[in-house]
Amino acid sequence: MDALQIANDLKKKMDEQSVHPLFPLEKHTYTKTGGTADVFIKPKHIDDLQTVINYAKAHKIPLTILGNGSNVLVRDKGLRGIVIALERFDRIHVEGTSITAGSGAKIIDVSRIALDYHLTGLEFACGIPGSVGGALVMNAGAYGGETSTVLKKATVLSYDGDLITLGEDDFHFGYRKSVFTEKDYIILEAVFDLKPGNHEEIKEAMDTFTALRESKQPLEYPSCGSVFKRPTGYFAGKLIQDSGLQGTRIGGAEISTKHAGFIVNVDGASSSDYLNLIRHAQQTVFEKFGVELETEVKIIGEE
Repeated sequence: MDALQIANDLKKKMDEQSVHPLFPLEKHTYTKTGGTADVFIKPKHIDDLQTVINYAKAHKIPLTILGNGSNVLVRDKGLRGIVIALERFDRIHVEGTSITAGSGAKIIDVSRIALDYHLTGLEFACGIPGSVGGALVMNAGAYGGETSTVLKKATVLSYDGDLITLGEDDFHFGYRKSVFTEKDYIILEAVFDLKPGNHEEIKEAMDTFTALRESKQPLEYPSCGSVFKRPTGYFAGKLIQDSGLQGTRIGGAEISTKHAGFIVNVDGASSSDYLNLIRHAQQTVFEKFGVELETEVKIIGEE
């Protein structure tokens, strides 16, 4: 089936404004790179999502779930089949010391609402650009905090269309990994278990983390955030810096002069520019230090 036929079929089954055929993914990713998705869908609610999943399954169409595009690199040839972005699943609700957030909500916004309600535990997330779903998948963390420390439960949808509730023992969290990197679950919402705190102390911590982030990270350029995982006993950025790679460019992609762990889009970079620069950094660091850098950013799409 071609992209236009898939899109036309789905427009008959759901809000047609949610369905975008031949969508350039550079409009969605934080790197401002990436090829075309055959069909890009932003479902409004779970019924739409189940409609798309059932359609894809019935017609054997590949299905890709994207977060808000902050920690992903889509190759230049793009993604075949149907790509789903859950950014409309962004409801945030507070009850007591618990916050329930849709997978498409920004984790930064959840941390700010926690501040509004004098709840502590999510201060570390005030500078993480990803979605709630992305935070769960990667066990996102910063400044000594991790998603795993505050996540109580999550509601997910299997690729068979079954609704499942996962509890704390089901997440299998590790460094930048979780059950969601092992199984094909579509995250719908998460419940964070926080504690009552002092508003001024919470705000002071968040202001400190924000200032640190702004002073150390190249936020003025498009990027996917930290490119590499932290190797045991080392820091990826320090290894890259000590290899003399800061400022190195391939095409429009550059290893940031502000933070060596970031690759930034300084001049209309392609995903190939990013990938070639990633490989160059990996090879150089291995030659100099014997350390293999593993990517944290998720690399997807047609070769």
